[in-house]
Amino acid sequence: MEAKEISKAVIKRLPRYYRYLGELIEENVERISSGDLSKKMHVTASQIRQDLNNFGGFGQQGYGYNVHYLYMEIGKILGLDTIHPMIIVGAGNLGQALANYSDFEKRGFRLVGIFDVNPVLEGISVRGIGIQMINTLPEFLKENPVEIAILTLPKHKAKEMANVLIKNGVKAIWNFAHIDLDAPEDVIVENVHLSESLMTLSYNLSQYRKEHVEEKKETEN
Repeated sequence: MEAKEISKAVIKRLPRYYRYLGELIEENVERISSGDLSKKMHVTASQIRQDLNNFGGFGQQGYGYNVHYLYMEIGKILGLDTIHPMIIVGAGNLGQALANYSDFEKRGFRLVGIFDVNPVLEGISVRGIGIQMINTLPEFLKENPVEIAILTLPKHKAKEMANVLIKNGVKAIWNFAHIDLDAPEDVIVENVHLSESLMTLSYNLSQYRKEHVEEKKETEN
């Protein structure tokens, strides 16, 4: 049976569902309707039902959704019920900040190695993991199962390092270098451009200011 293709928009919303449901669990909420969930998500109730129906629905008419059950099921869909060993390549400010983010472990993303080219950083421990030199990376990958590599390198080094990772069996790359990486079909790359997100914020702020100025002019007239 051919697997149903899920749209990227739906996939992008799943982590948000997971996060909000986690907050509801912390608030001891046992069940929630699609209408109430839509208020937290800022997505229509109809859209929520459509999204979840892609995976079986999970709700009961007149009851809504069991929060804990839905949280667990979305976690399974996102692959958070298994451990994902990962490494960080690039132990600068961003790399070390990501290494210090303890919530990754709560979601099953287990950091097993940190690598850099700067000899000054060699042996420095970040949350109990010593920084290793990048020339030891191929041997490390042969001896340790690694699913995900986080790249926080300058863009001129990112392509070369991505090739090393792919050659040594890494199947998923979370790329923070300021360049879109191409990879074979069997390797998944998530390109993250922090500056683009900031520019989007700047655009929205600019639009808000323009609208506010127009509203002020209309009020004064």
